[in-house]
Amino acid sequence: MGQSVIQLSAFNSADPMSFEQPTGRILVVEDDPAVQKALKRMFETEGFTVEVQANGQSALESFQAVPPAVIILDLRLPKLSGGDLCRMIKARAPTLPIVVLSAASDVSDKVLLLELGADDYVTKPFSPRELLARVRAALRHTSRRTNIGLVRFDDITIDFKKMEVLRDGKLVVLTPQEFKTLKFMVENVDRVISRDELLNDVWGYQNYPSTRTVDNHILKLRQKLERDQANPVHFRTVHGVGYKFIR
Repeated sequence: MGQSVIQLSAFNSADPMSFEQPTGRILVVEDDPAVQKALKRMFETEGFTVEVQANGQSALESFQAVPPAVIILDLRLPKLSGGDLCRMIKARAPTLPIVVLSAASDVSDKVLLLELGADDYVTKPFSPRELLARVRAALRHTSRRTNIGLVRFDDITIDFKKMEVLRDGKLVVLTPQEFKTLKFMVENVDRVISRDELLNDVWGYQNYPSTRTVDNHILKLRQKLERDQANPVHFRTVHGVGYKFIR
């Protein structure tokens, strides 16, 4: 692949960022041997522990056995596609960061993947320094999240460890992105949160097409969790700014 996929010359292991200590294990899901080797060498140079899987099925099995701290995921995989793998993992672990790699021809899949729960998107050919920065940003977002367990308000019970939401004792089905939005709102109870902050911290993607995406997800949460979605008590709009969660 050479520089058509990964610009190795752009990476400088002496960069000051390289002295920042990483946390946990990276699962690289990529079927090209040259890219596998390059990514493994780059992340190990930075002090990460790296596991490489060449197809979607083996990556899913690895995740189920020992969840990593972050996943680097190619879209075009044998046995199980990157999109399907992303959806399946996020259904089990909505807050596990996934950074997607894909060819420029796949750019139309960007919105779909972010809706499925991917935290960031890097188009090939890519700069290793940029990828490293995005992985670290994803890990920082994860580490900032409060380790909350059980939350109750009105007839709603949220078990963040089991990743379950109950309303009057009945399971409420949330998409991975709806669950991530809910978790971020609960973690920032009583604080006004801008749409841009929600995009950056929940989606992890600063150039997401529109803040309307945030509005749509808040609307869905109101439909599923508010007693009266037309007069929300918990997911409040702060006009001109964003939203606030109140228990």
